[in-house]
Amino acid sequence: MRLTAFTDFGLRALMRLAGEPGRLFTTDEIAREFGISRHHLTKVIRELGAAGIVVTQRGSGGGFRLARAPEGISIGEIVRLLENRQALAECFRADGGACVLTPDCRLKGRLAAAREIFLAELDRSTLADCAYPARTDKLEELAG
Repeated sequence: MRLTAFTDFGLRALMRLAGEPGRLFTTDEIAREFGISRHHLTKVIRELGAAGIVVTQRGSGGGFRLARAPEGISIGEIVRLLENRQALAECFRADGGACVLTPDCRLKGRLAAAREIFLAELDRSTLADCAYPARTDKLEELAG
């Protein structure tokens, strides 16, 4: 499964926020740090805000931060949210797509099962596990 750039940008931004969970970041700051489009990142942050993953603050000194502790946000939850517009294959499209094999296709169920296994594996990791940069409190906990 290949993730979209939209999801990639979202994961990078969230991993960065998890590295300093109490801090406000700006889209300009994150876009510069990772060399990604500020315009596209703004769209991602808007969607993450609407879903309650990040909290945004407008005005001078504004920005965005995680709405919940990074330990409580799974990577699977983020991927499900940001990939929800992306059909795995033509037959998964909301409008039914243009697949000529439907309804006799015997592959769709296997693809759906594989997607669920993929997401279940991502559910095993949280933003805290993938924080960037790695949080020193987590490193000390693992070493100790």
